[in-house]
Parts: sequence; C-alpha cells; structure tokens
Amino acid sequence: MHMATNIKRWTLEELHSLPDDGNKYELVRGQLFVTPPPNVEHETVLARLSRLLEPFVAAHGLGFVYHPRSVLRVGDSEVEPDLMVRQRPRDLHVDWDQAPVPILVVEVLSGSTRRRDRRDKRELYADAGVDDYWIVDPERRVITVAHPEGREETSIDALAWAPRGAAEPLVVPLADLFAP
Repeated sequence: MHMATNIKRWTLEELHSLPDDGNKYELVRGQLFVTPPPNVEHETVLARLSRLLEPFVAAHGLGFVYHPRSVLRVGDSEVEPDLMVRQRPRDLHVDWDQAPVPILVVEVLSGSTRRRDRRDKRELYADAGVDDYWIVDPERRVITVAHPEGREETSIDALAWAPRGAAEPLVVPLADLFAP
C-alpha cells in the first residue's frame, strides 16, 4: 500500500527565521532550497563576470549589479541570485518585494544547484518578468540565456548582451570567463 507523502510548504516568515550559518536559504513556491557556500571556481567566474558587467551597466545607465544578499521576492518566493542587474529603487527604504524587476539574473551552476537553477528558478524568473536569465555552466564552459517566453540560446565562444537602453551590446568572451 502506497501512502501519500506530505511535503512541508515553507513560508517567508519561516525562511527569515533560519540561522545565518553560511548556507544560502531560498524559498521557491513553498519549497526550501539550502545551498552550501560556493567553491573558488564559482566565485571566480562571478568576479570576472562582475568586472565586465559593472562598467557596462554604469555607462549605459541600466542600474546596478547586485550580488548575493540582495534578493528577488516574487509573491511567496525569495531567492538570492548570484548576480542581477536592476534599477535602483526610487526609495531606498522599500522592502525587496517593491524593488524593480531585474533586467538580468545570473546563476552559476554547481552540483547542488544544477536542477533547481535550470527548472525551478528559471520558471520563477520568467514569471517575474526578468528579461534575460543567464545559466552559467563552468563544467561545460557555456552560458545559456533563457528568455521569459521560453526561448533560449547557448553560447560557446562569446555572449552578446544587448539590453534595452544600451547603445551597443556587451560582449562576454567565454574563454576569459572560464580561464584557469
């Protein structure tokens, strides 16, 4: 006889009560995701990407590049993307659920996040209206760009990002991003 399994649905209140123990806690549609601290490769890829994004975002008035501890809150979900580009809120005293929707969200895949980044977070970012979601795969040395309407493109040599409001695209050479 097969018994139904009750799966706990977490709330934002419960998420916010969890300890600050070095793990990253995220909530996607009631499901709690716990991620251990990232490895050096993960953080190096993000540092290189941030070094490319920050001057481009500033030069084109696109907002700011936000790092973990900055959150995207959508309904009862709250995540900390590895990087995101969003306009600065007009009022800095607002809560995260009132912050502008990011125009770009970046997640770097790891063994513990691969499935949730490709499925759960991808759906959440599309539902939130994020223009571009970059799924960075250091193992395969590629970046897949997912768009809210379901279209995706995978770059193996260079990625060209042309957000609305930019005079020219940012070109990200993947060989530099994934260099040893």
